[in-house]
Amino acid sequence: MPTAIAVTSPDLVLAPPDRITPPAHVLGPPERQSLDDALSQMHFLLEQHGHVLVVHSRAVSQEHVRRLHTVRAVLESDRIALIGSDLPPLGVGLLARQLRQLSVCDVSPGVLGAAARLFTYYIHAGALLNSVTRLDAVPVSLKAHARSWVPGSQFAVLAHPTPQLVMPGDADARLSGPEFATHMTVAQGQLAADWLHTLAGQWAVQAVHQAELPAESARWWGTGRLTEFAAGIADTAVLAQLVASVQRFPCPWCGLELIGDRCAFCAAPVLPAEHRSPSGTAAARGAGPSGRSR
Repeated sequence: MPTAIAVTSPDLVLAPPDRITPPAHVLGPPERQSLDDALSQMHFLLEQHGHVLVVHSRAVSQEHVRRLHTVRAVLESDRIALIGSDLPPLGVGLLARQLRQLSVCDVSPGVLGAAARLFTYYIHAGALLNSVTRLDAVPVSLKAHARSWVPGSQFAVLAHPTPQLVMPGDADARLSGPEFATHMTVAQGQLAADWLHTLAGQWAVQAVHQAELPAESARWWGTGRLTEFAAGIADTAVLAQLVASVQRFPCPWCGLELIGDRCAFCAAPVLPAEHRSPSGTAAARGAGPSGRSR
């Protein structure tokens, strides 16, 4: 069985791009799931899958995060990785879907956990907002703050990978987009999203998919009137190619094979280069995702 991918809300479970991508498991918040039930659910996932990756937004409640750490501590399991992401909530859902896709590619749990950080670099996530007065994830000018008080104002905000804010009504309004092939997911909220058709054209996305607006989005963006969007690599083969292009090492603490500089399960940093030896045959080639080049 592939490594289990879990999320903290059902609206972070995005529809898969194919029939072989496994579903994500939802770990309910403390107010909806008792500790005994949470422990039983996690124990079952460990028995069935061996390892569990829990992907959550930084916007999730602190009570929910404490519950996740409590479950991991009570079970005394180093086979549970808690991956908190700074991406906006819809971007977190997209990241979780990419990990679900990769999980069926015969990738070890340590590499899969470390891939979360790698894939994050290639996700473009933002939102259309009616106000930026409470937005603290992206730098906001005094002019933009002032325009938040004008009825009917809209702001197009890119939170990742490079923060950016434009006014959709401006003739030169353009957000910096990916230079590789992507699909865009749109979560329609209480704000008209006609401008996103323009954005999809500017970014030359290959497809646009609809999703439910995550419950955590209003907290993350500082307003309940928004429509969120996220674009990322949808081709499983390209995701696998990205991971295969990075050199692998054994974790110095738990022994799992991993990529990057830190183990997602035990949080141990990798050894300095002079003290480590590759555990795989792939060498770091600095390859980027294949696909459309602009």
